[in-house]
Amino acid sequence: MPISLRKRPSAAVGLDIDGAFLAAAMVQDAQLGRLVSTDLPAGIAVEGEVSDPDQLSAALKEFFRRHDLPRSVRLGVANQQIVVRQLELPLIENAADRAAAVRFQAAEAIAMPLDEAILDFQSLGTTGDEKDGVREQLVVVAARQAMVERLIEAVRGAGLKPIGIDLNAFALVRVLGAGIGGGDAEDSARVICHLGGVTNLAIAVGSSCVFTRPLRAVWNPDDEHTVTMLAEEIRLSIDFHMAQPAACAVTSIVLSGPRAADERLAQELGARAGLEVTVADPLGTLGEHTVASGDDAYRYTVAAGLAIGASA
Repeated sequence: MPISLRKRPSAAVGLDIDGAFLAAAMVQDAQLGRLVSTDLPAGIAVEGEVSDPDQLSAALKEFFRRHDLPRSVRLGVANQQIVVRQLELPLIENAADRAAAVRFQAAEAIAMPLDEAILDFQSLGTTGDEKDGVREQLVVVAARQAMVERLIEAVRGAGLKPIGIDLNAFALVRVLGAGIGGGDAEDSARVICHLGGVTNLAIAVGSSCVFTRPLRAVWNPDDEHTVTMLAEEIRLSIDFHMAQPAACAVTSIVLSGPRAADERLAQELGARAGLEVTVADPLGTLGEHTVASGDDAYRYTVAAGLAIGASA
């Protein structure tokens, strides 16, 4: 199976291997179906990367057997082995020439040997006109192939069929991209900060993710410096975003993920970041859903976004 970060239309389970837990979601016709999760033993996936493929295979096999889930899965990734950049190129109609031009420009913009990476890109739209020349803005993703193959190995070892790989940030924007923090506006951007096993940041304009990176800061209610660190990393990410072509000003921060429910975080982070901070509904545009007693709806945001990508 060719490994790609592109969306592939296919019915599948969105599978989030968070590190602290596994979460699976099914979405059909924009309606939520089953949502199931289970804790994952420490050390199997660390900072978004698979560290023990055999143990992960065993955990996935038991998880899918116990819940009788379909075997086709769409996976998400978020770790330090992924680089996302924006590029601007003259509009190129020929697909092969366009891909070659993207790869040439990416070699200069991305600090990663591209012969060791999986490269993909999505259009953010065009600017200009025929008189002055039409230019296309693109978001380009490079992921270390070894990291992706290790994940694929573990998933296949559980008897599952990976039908595609996506960025967790793209999944977040699908679920949380509209109606929050000015999410419908195309002339402003907002930060989505997901506090899960990996603290993952996405910057979105409208329904498009234009930047993402995992953060070092993890929300810890017992560490008084955590909010300061998180605010600083968000500020640095916004500064980087604003240096990109045709960047929109960031007007708000949206929190998601299992650690986002701490009521102190939004208030303290807003005071330090100088921006409005809100906590997203866990399933965003998909509406309400009843999760099992004792379960945490915030576990399913990424998994639901992956499932939407599989069915799109």
